[in-house]
Amino acid sequence: MPKLRGEAFWRETLRSAHYVVAPMVDQSELAWRLLSRRHGAQLCYTPMLHAQVFLRDANYRRENLYGEACPEDRPLIVQFCANDPEVFVQAALLAQDYCDAIDLNLGCPQMIAKRGHYGAFLQEEWDLLQRMILLANEKLSVPITCKIRVFPDIDKTVKYAQMLEKAGCQLLTVHGRTKEQKGPLAGVASWEHIQAVRKAVNIPVFANGNIQCLSDVEECIRKTGVHGVMSAEGNLHNPALFEGRNPLVWEMAEEYLEIVRKYPCPLSYVRAHLFKLWHHTLQVYQQLREELAKVKTLEGIIDVNRELKLRCQEEIANQKEGEKPKEGLPFFHWICQPYIRPGPKERCRENGDSGTEKGVRGKRALEEEEDGNSELLSKNKQKKKLRNPNKSFDPSLKPKYAKCDQCGNPKGNKCVFNMCRGCCKKRAFKEVADCPGHGLLFKTKYEKSLSWQHSQRGIQTPETSQRGDAEVGEAAVLKEADAS
Repeated sequence: MPKLRGEAFWRETLRSAHYVVAPMVDQSELAWRLLSRRHGAQLCYTPMLHAQVFLRDANYRRENLYGEACPEDRPLIVQFCANDPEVFVQAALLAQDYCDAIDLNLGCPQMIAKRGHYGAFLQEEWDLLQRMILLANEKLSVPITCKIRVFPDIDKTVKYAQMLEKAGCQLLTVHGRTKEQKGPLAGVASWEHIQAVRKAVNIPVFANGNIQCLSDVEECIRKTGVHGVMSAEGNLHNPALFEGRNPLVWEMAEEYLEIVRKYPCPLSYVRAHLFKLWHHTLQVYQQLREELAKVKTLEGIIDVNRELKLRCQEEIANQKEGEKPKEGLPFFHWICQPYIRPGPKERCRENGDSGTEKGVRGKRALEEEEDGNSELLSKNKQKKKLRNPNKSFDPSLKPKYAKCDQCGNPKGNKCVFNMCRGCCKKRAFKEVADCPGHGLLFKTKYEKSLSWQHSQRGIQTPETSQRGDAEVGEAAVLKEADAS
């Protein structure tokens, strides 16, 4: 069949999807996608997959796509991060039979994307992006789509979107924030940018940003004119968002955990989902937060959910008439609801820290932890203390290491040069010397090599010996002839 494009692709293959679950690393796995589809989601993305790893690692392919093939999980778009046209297309060719489109991630703003040179950190490299999309559009049997972040300037954002459309992008998702807007600095997404892109291109556009409930979805479609709306954090805190419902947190958890039984995923994914789903309730029941962090089995997590349910039901039974939600929440904490990420100043106030002029939280003084008081230890150190009660975090008790004469790193205790292994290796190689302390035997190996070469020279086969004697005799005859 010919490959569908643009509006036809959105209408027929994606079934005119309006409600979309975003690609979220370690958070949009099959079990969560199926839960979201049960409650109104019409289209889902896989988590972002690394094209180079997907291409070379069969286990990665099986764990992240092949092993998750499920008839109910369609339509589905597979998202890749990549910065090489050939690698991107080869990975996409391995994935295209398991999905309805391939998406190129041009929106990830995290530091890992900066180090790996992908995501939003490619948005200035238009020539590279054109080559990637042109090649993918030519080679793939499914459409190519893109998810982008905006530039501060609307005109540049529009030209960026038009360039991607011209290269062969068949659907564009626009996150209305710049790559600098992340974490506490996320702020409000610009629907004005999204509206400008929607008017400037002839392909379907999805909007992403500022979606916390169904009314936000409807308002976004009305204001921007987009074909659909994508939700990430709103969906994580309330998977029934697209139904317009706010169910009880333990009911959603029970349903999700039942799906996980059928379609297993790493326990870290499950734990992360429940931290989001129970966010407001865990502020009330801190002990359950600790239990969820420590539990090591799915059955253990189910037990924690059962305990959370009992506590909430007891609180509901003792609730006074006319009582209102606390902490300024729209609903009581046991109801699925959005979480408003605090800005830098609010975060400082939450932590009881005045912060700096820029609202950045100040670091805790090191001496607070020196006496090993568990109340002052970080949570990570408290966990280590639980595993090993004799462990001490007192800096004065840490062993003191002598420094390398060359670079200042800790030196090997038995190094003949009083150096760290790196410096020792360079010197031993240069001087053809041994350092038994670091297991470096350049001199020994060199002497063995010479010995072997000498032994080979002394070994001659009879045939070689006869040929050698004949050559010597012939040389003597020629020498006599020259003399006469």
